[in-house]
Amino acid sequence: MTNRLDPRRLETFRVVATTGQVSAASRLLHLSQPAVTAQVRQLERECGQPLLVRTARGVRLNEAGQRLLAYAQRHHQLLEEAALAVAGEDVLKGELVLAASTTLASYVVPDLLASFLRMHRGLQVRLEVGNSEQVLGWVGEGRAPLGLVEGHARAAGLRLEHYLDDELLPVVATHAPKELLQVRTLDMFQTVPLLWREVGSGTRAVLERALKRAGVRRGPQAGDLQLGGTETIKGAVAAGLGVGFLSRWSIQAELSSGRFRVLPLPDLRVRRTFSWVLPVDAPAGIAGHFLRHARTTPPTLSHS
Repeated sequence: MTNRLDPRRLETFRVVATTGQVSAASRLLHLSQPAVTAQVRQLERECGQPLLVRTARGVRLNEAGQRLLAYAQRHHQLLEEAALAVAGEDVLKGELVLAASTTLASYVVPDLLASFLRMHRGLQVRLEVGNSEQVLGWVGEGRAPLGLVEGHARAAGLRLEHYLDDELLPVVATHAPKELLQVRTLDMFQTVPLLWREVGSGTRAVLERALKRAGVRRGPQAGDLQLGGTETIKGAVAAGLGVGFLSRWSIQAELSSGRFRVLPLPDLRVRRTFSWVLPVDAPAGIAGHFLRHARTTPPTLSHS
């Protein structure tokens, strides 16, 4: 191993490691994918060993990479603290206003706020929570300077910027009725009760499009439930009331503990993106600082 590590390569490694994908890191860093790959490989040569395991779905850290990531995160935080100290303690004062759809508000935004507020203590925070249509409306009206939503490809008068990748997984409780646990094909999927989000939800819109692409002509029907919010659907899944399509970000604890089981439906993949909702002009002030922080310090999804 060389005596010194290149800080730029260390930062590139940190973003790749936290996003789990070279493509996502390249967008956040505004670099080409080959440039990101080259920097990581050069860092691995500097370290004298591999840091990442390449898979069909992205990358994951090996043991050496996990050790280095802790230092890379400390290095990144120290640089941000230094920049704040040089600029003066009174740079950020006031209230951060943010709008987010329910899944993001519960499972992504808290980690972002925690890391941001460690460097900007004393700020007030107001988080407006609603479904995706509501968040788009709030940013469009100026009620919030920026927002986070899932599943939308466009919005009139607003800019949508890709942030994180997600997948909605078909899950049931491990103690669910046999008819749910035995679902293996799309034909079987047609006859079991589904748990739907409300109209206007980005999650519901993404699911409906994915079902249509898979050739499943299935909307809400007798025996289904329409429920408002991820936590409500998780509760219904836990009670064995049907199949719920839930964000991978929202069910890490349930999958790790074995309370939920993912149904093996290889012909149905429900991928989506989490996106920033931005006005035409870039957010300024506290909102602008928060957006820059979030772009360079994305939350980490557990790979359990």
